[in-house]
Amino acid sequence: MVKKFSYLIIVLLLVSQVLGLSGCLLYLPLLPSPDTSPPITFPPSNTSEFLDPSWSVPTTNSNSQPLPDIASVVREVRPSVVSVTTEITVRDIFQREYTQSGAGSGVIIDDDGFIITNNHVVSGAEKVHVELADGRIIQADLVGADALTDLAVLKIEAPELSHATLGDSSQLSVGDWSVAIGNALGEGISATQGIISRLNVSLTIKGNSLSDLIQTTAAINPGNSGGPLLNMAGDVMGITSIKLSSIEVESVGYAISINSAEPVITSLIQQGYVSRPWLGVALFTVDSYVVAEYSLTVNEGVFIGEVIANSPADIAGLKEGDVITNFNDTVIKNNEDLFQAINGCEIGQQVKIVFARNEETDKVVWVELAESPPPWD
Repeated sequence: MVKKFSYLIIVLLLVSQVLGLSGCLLYLPLLPSPDTSPPITFPPSNTSEFLDPSWSVPTTNSNSQPLPDIASVVREVRPSVVSVTTEITVRDIFQREYTQSGAGSGVIIDDDGFIITNNHVVSGAEKVHVELADGRIIQADLVGADALTDLAVLKIEAPELSHATLGDSSQLSVGDWSVAIGNALGEGISATQGIISRLNVSLTIKGNSLSDLIQTTAAINPGNSGGPLLNMAGDVMGITSIKLSSIEVESVGYAISINSAEPVITSLIQQGYVSRPWLGVALFTVDSYVVAEYSLTVNEGVFIGEVIANSPADIAGLKEGDVITNFNDTVIKNNEDLFQAINGCEIGQQVKIVFARNEETDKVVWVELAESPPPWD
């Protein structure tokens, strides 16, 4: 009996193992059945029709123009470009004085040592030094500066000066090659290249309108201001001045055209300032605050805060508190409108001014514009 029971146990164990193995096999992945479909075939192509046993690599066009020789331009003009360093005394929050330095560029334009730069490079500076290409550092004197055009002229006394040649910016075309040389980032003179991308550009920067600007893709960085923008003949076509800077803006720099700069430079060297038509008033734009403060009867125009004695405005009868609304048939909404209108006139020209005084909003006066006095008067 025991022996039969032992056989029964052995049989049951064998059956359970077979079933266990069968259960494991249920989890094995099934192999895919072989693909018995016919293979895809493509129609034969006749490639012989594209063959050309006589073909060879095309030769270079002997009539093509060579790329501009930028290295030669830089080599020629580099000795006339200077680094400009300025010093000004400022105070910290504890009223302690310290010296603050600034960096810019300039270009020597004659053997006498006259240097063109930007007004914003030297504005407010107590000391100005320039470093020449040969390493000489020389103190510079300010000959004159003009904030409206952002131009200034320095002068140094030194022997053996190299100078650049001023060109004719009216000959520029969009697409022309250009080279900018200057003291980029205050780290020494370097050169960048690009093309002329736009001409006769006008921009308003911090309330000051600049016109006849040259837009270039040549990289303009802080420290480049006052340096030359050159054509491929090495002629100065502009004085680099402005760069638009933001995340979405790239390679947009501006230079003051040399044709616009020349009369300003000449005036600064000859008399130390630029003569312009002059009205002789201190102005500020009418806004809601001005309207409420002075109980004005007009909402737009320029408010006369001061009339200079014996000026054209004074002689014509304009008074403090008047609001100019029209100048020579041009509507005046703000200071910039009036500045541009006056600068578009000639010295000695008679102009019609419409203004408001108290309850009268359409008073008219004729004014003869005079020559602007020197800034030191």
